Amino acid sequence: MIKIYPAAIKKRLKKMMSVVVCASLLSVGITGCGKSEKKEEIPTIQLSLWGDERSVPLLENAVSEFQELHADEVKIEYTISLEGEDTCKDTVLADPEHAADIYAFADDQFNELYKAGALLEITEDADKIIEAVGGSDTVIADVVTRDGKLYAYPMTAGNGYFLYYNKAYYEEADLETLDKVIDVAEANDKMFTMDFANGWYIYSFFKGAGLELSCSEDGLTNYCNWNATDTEYTGVEVAQAMLDIAGRTGFISLGDDDFVKGVQDGVIIAGVNGAWNAGKIEAAWGDDYGAVKLPTYTLDKNQVQMYSFAGYKLIGVSAYTKYPEWSMKLAEYITNEENQIKRFEEIGECPVNVKAAESDEVMKAPAIAAFAEQAEYSDVQRVASPFWDAAGKFGITIAGQNSGNRDLQELLDEMVEAATKTVEE
Repeated sequence: MIKIYPAAIKKRLKKMMSVVVCASLLSVGITGCGKSEKKEEIPTIQLSLWGDERSVPLLENAVSEFQELHADEVKIEYTISLEGEDTCKDTVLADPEHAADIYAFADDQFNELYKAGALLEITEDADKIIEAVGGSDTVIADVVTRDGKLYAYPMTAGNGYFLYYNKAYYEEADLETLDKVIDVAEANDKMFTMDFANGWYIYSFFKGAGLELSCSEDGLTNYCNWNATDTEYTGVEVAQAMLDIAGRTGFISLGDDDFVKGVQDGVIIAGVNGAWNAGKIEAAWGDDYGAVKLPTYTLDKNQVQMYSFAGYKLIGVSAYTKYPEWSMKLAEYITNEENQIKRFEEIGECPVNVKAAESDEVMKAPAIAAFAEQAEYSDVQRVASPFWDAAGKFGITIAGQNSGNRDLQELLDEMVEAATKTVEE
């Protein structure tokens, strides 16, 4: 049966049908019949990060906060894997295309990573990042830029070392010379420690004596005259001074973990180490916790100031990341002022961000004061990789008091030859 409607009714029915069609179209997300909008789907990306064991909780927290800030823009699925800042370069260069999107590394690895094309140029907020660390004329700006372009995010400035001491045993006057530091340890049947098996630490003796170690412009070879025989202080004189220290009953050569354990066990009352262990040492010594610059040491009957390396830890973004924009944004967030302060509070690493470094939390810390005091007697770490094994082998021999009675000049010549070879050799 066909129904015939008057014209007015037909007009009303047409409007009603139009509304129904519009509603139908809206229900399936089709724009029409007005200004309907379809909400865009939030993209999901996968990012990988590398950091050392102490940094993992900080990285997890930073990614979580970053995700919350950008929840309406992106969903981040992420993985965090353990990779030491000292070994990161080797892992990256072994397979650059499969490196983490974001990774932490020590500044002495920058040249090789840059030359290999493994670091993404940072184009997001580059000027702002440099300004936050004091501007383009600072040492750290020189570290992370090439030809005016930024290739890494400054994260910490505390990659150096100084003297920790227990105030229950030491007066300020006892801390001026290494001889006296060890004397006090021996008088109390305790120990002073420094890692002689690590070229990073034994640099303090050779540099203090005026001997040189530097990386060439190619970033692959070193200049080193630690075996010099015609300088004010010779390499043999430095080696002998180290042997004299190694022979003291109040001295022991210990790496990081054993140093902290010795402090906790009450055996170690003074030692050379960095700010990253400040929290553990303070927890062990309490109100007796102290830190100052390195002392002088006896060299050819003279007192010579011990030097140190001063280095930075950086965050790099892989040149092969599938998500350069979000990788840069996240890396910048990880290294911002607030997160550098958190890093200091959690694991004792010194901020490089100027405002973070000047915060009350940082300025009141003895380790930071010691680091600042040592800065006058420190150099930025510029060393190519062959140095580390060569210096470590030499230092182990010295720490063992040269049990094979090797000729010191011969030992030094071997070390320098190995330290100055090219990476390919």
